[in-house]
Amino acid sequence: MTSSLTTDPETIETVPSNYMGFVGVTTASSSIMKVFPLWADILGLPTRTLIGHDLPMDADPAQYRAMVEQIRDDPHHRGALVTTHKMNVYAAASDLFDELDPFAVSCAEISSISKRGALLSGRAKDPITVDLALNDFLPADHFARTGAEVVILGAGGSGTALSWALAERADAPARVTVTARSQDKLDHLREVHRQHGTRDGLIDYIVTATPDEADAVVAAAPLGSVIANATGLGKDRPGSPLTDAVVFPEGAYAWEFNYRGSLEFLHQAHAQETARSLHVVDGWRYFIHGWSQVVADVFELDLTPETVERLAEAAESVR
Repeated sequence: MTSSLTTDPETIETVPSNYMGFVGVTTASSSIMKVFPLWADILGLPTRTLIGHDLPMDADPAQYRAMVEQIRDDPHHRGALVTTHKMNVYAAASDLFDELDPFAVSCAEISSISKRGALLSGRAKDPITVDLALNDFLPADHFARTGAEVVILGAGGSGTALSWALAERADAPARVTVTARSQDKLDHLREVHRQHGTRDGLIDYIVTATPDEADAVVAAAPLGSVIANATGLGKDRPGSPLTDAVVFPEGAYAWEFNYRGSLEFLHQAHAQETARSLHVVDGWRYFIHGWSQVVADVFELDLTPETVERLAEAAESVR
């Protein structure tokens, strides 16, 4: 694990009295490193300092435990957002937390690490943040009005969160198809929904061992369907879950969960944007909601929609 102390260049704090953490793979290249000081000023946070905790994609459990223990034992560390490693942190270190919210337990992931006095808390904010991001671009009555469905490419933390949010949505789609390259991730997701009480028949779990197989699932979706890349491909690793020959449904919402990286899925969607009348959405608003929700959790804040928009405007200025 590598930790990089990141500060606003105009406010050099060699030994900061407080700071927040960011657990990821390549944290230094994230826009949040420029955004966080601006948000700190808007929200009146006690620090403008963000520390990146970089872990490799194939980190072993001991590395996750050491990272959680570092956050727990450092009195100056206020907490952290966890991105790519959400499910691995839960699997390796959930026993180190004094309290876990129901989302964290049900989805077996931790995206927010915070402290409440001597208590270390773990929460899964993604089901909330993914719903907020979805509502930013999708009409509230879209599924009831059109009969569209959802294809979620990827059954990891983000894919699990989106399927959970869709199951809770008032305007729920008739069907949600989740794909993964291996059966074990789909089995885990199926168990999450069984425990949650998701209605039978809502979710189809399909193994797509190759991008060609994923192409076929996407092409079979009805008009206006939401096609979401929740695999992480195009950010932490180059590539797309689809081939360039994929045919998106007419009028589909092609949602790339990432906003930085090689973004192959996003480029594939843009290539068909005009011909297929696509609505192409990147992960910027998901990024805004994800970070603002965790910052609020770490620093015990209540965010109004108006405040979130102020944060979004500030972030846009350094995008």
